[in-house]
Formats: sequence, C-alpha cells, structure tokens
Amino acid sequence: MSNFAAIPLVDFGPWNGTDGQRDALAVEVREICHEIGFMVLTNHGIEGEFIDDVFAMLERLFALPQEKKDLIDKRKSPHFRGWEGEGAEYTNGRPDIREQVDLWTEHPARPRGVEPAYLHLLGPNQWFPEEVLPGFQELLNQWFERLGALAGQLMECFSIGLGLDPNHLDEVFGTEQMSLTKLIRYPKTPDGAAGVNAHHDAGFLTILAPGVTPGLQVEAPDGSWIPVQHVPGAFVINIGEMLQGLTGNYFVATPHRVISAGERYAAGYFHGPSLTTTLEPLPIEQRFVDAVAASPRHANAGFMATADETAAGVGDMASDHKPATYGEQLWNYFCRSYPDNVAAHYS
Repeated sequence: MSNFAAIPLVDFGPWNGTDGQRDALAVEVREICHEIGFMVLTNHGIEGEFIDDVFAMLERLFALPQEKKDLIDKRKSPHFRGWEGEGAEYTNGRPDIREQVDLWTEHPARPRGVEPAYLHLLGPNQWFPEEVLPGFQELLNQWFERLGALAGQLMECFSIGLGLDPNHLDEVFGTEQMSLTKLIRYPKTPDGAAGVNAHHDAGFLTILAPGVTPGLQVEAPDGSWIPVQHVPGAFVINIGEMLQGLTGNYFVATPHRVISAGERYAAGYFHGPSLTTTLEPLPIEQRFVDAVAASPRHANAGFMATADETAAGVGDMASDHKPATYGEQLWNYFCRSYPDNVAAHYS
C-alpha cells in the first residue's frame, strides 16, 4: 500500500507549452490522482488579484447582519442554495462547524413532482439584492466562468493522461452541466469537533482557494493526517467520488477534513456534469485496470455512505452502493447532509 507524507506541488505552466510538455504534465497529474488524489496547483492562470477580490467579498458577505443573511436562507430554497449557519450541514451524521453560502450553475427549474427526484436540484440561485452586497452576483458569475475554464483544462489533462481523446471527459459531461461554488467561513474549531468532518467530495473535481489560515488535512493510507501547505495564489485540487467511479478506482477520492486554529475563509469550486451523466466506466487502458486489481487500497475504495447506510452502521466511507447517475449521487449527498431541508421540501 503506497503512502505519502506531503501533498505534491504541481506547476501547471507546461499546459501552455509544447505537446511534449503537455503530455509529461498529464502523466505527472495522472500518477498523483492515482496515488494521492490531491495536489497544490501553481501557474494556473487565475490572477492573484482576482482571488483577493473574491476573499474580500467573502469577508463582506459573512460580516453582514443576520437579517441580511436571512434573505437567502438555504431553508427557503427547494434547490438547496443560499446561506446557512454553523452546524446546518451534517457529514456522516455529525454537524460541520462552518458558515457557508452555496451557489450552483443555474438552469430552469423543473415542475414539482418531476421524476427522477434529483431533477429538483435544477433551478435558480438565491442572490442578495444589489444594495445589500454590491457586486456579489457579478463577481461570483465571473468566478464560475473562470474556474470552470480551468476545470475544463484539468479535465483535458486527465483525459490525455488516461490515454483518451482530450475532449473525452467534456463529452461525457453532457450539455446541462451542474457545478457548485461553496463560500465558507470557519470559526476556530471547538475541541472534539471539525470545521468539516472527514469525507470524500461527492462530485468529479474540486478546485479550492484555501485562504491563508491553515486547517485542511488529508488522510494518508496509514491513517495519519497530512496538513496541506499554504502556497500564495495556489489552488488545492482533489478528486471526487464520481471520477473515482468513472476510472474504476484508478483515480481515488481521498478523505479530508478541516480543523482550524482560528477564523478561516475558503472558496471552493466543484466541477460537475449534467445530472443525467452515468457512471459508465471510461475506456481506459488495461494497465490501469490491472493497477487497481493489484492494489487493495484502490480495489476496495468505497463511496460515502447513504443516509440509510449511516443509520444502519455502515462505515463513513465504506459504502458498496454505486449510484447510476451524477444526479443520484447528489441526491444521496443532500439526503445525508440536509435531512431537515429534504423533509421540509420533499416529504
């Protein structure tokens, strides 16, 4: 079983170089996604000034008085979008000590009662009135556009590394793609708790601007927790369960958590496909399939337990259930993490 003692630093600059430099970068990234599932990405093309603007907006957002935050309370949204306070989200049945705003790609809402139920996740965001938080909607729409473009480049890099056509993963993603932006404020983590408890990300690809306060930790195969180093202007990149499933566990979704010694801000972008995207295995080379079979860690890699499995005592990340579509995966996530919201809107 391979182990790791640090999260690797990857220079993404060669992506804009020669074909040979691109191919070498794709191999480097592929091996990291296979062995670790996490990397710290530099030279990614997003200016530091833009990231600074986003974090300045986060500070303004979370400094708003409660009555202003209540304007976009997530409990009002049947599409699970908006603001929520500390402890509102649960990970493996335990509350996460963080305050956050969730924004998703906007699509026309489907009629109530639509089947499958996960299509209810499509809909509008809740936005503050412009006079409450000037520039918020414009800046976050730019964030979606720019981080989405970087995610598209990374998906091309993954495709090349796996021996596929560069556009293969983008074509798998379909035409009604559904990505998440999560804006987060962590207070100092109380003893015995976590800002966010140990988990896998549910989707495909996460791009995180982690801020300057440490706290993000990644679990190594030997059970030790590795702190993610701070690199100014860099993004933390990690793999989600859906990409693990598509690659037949060749790429791994690695457990991680946040325990913060002080107030911490972070902004995450979670790149996702159409809700109807299926988990059909990618046509990867046999040597990758053989590598999974030869590694108990990869061959036995599970998904986060569903709400019913958690209640039945299944381990946090030991589920044998493999959802058929991305939409089913997200619906499992919301039922597990927001049981009260689901009951209120979809009893």
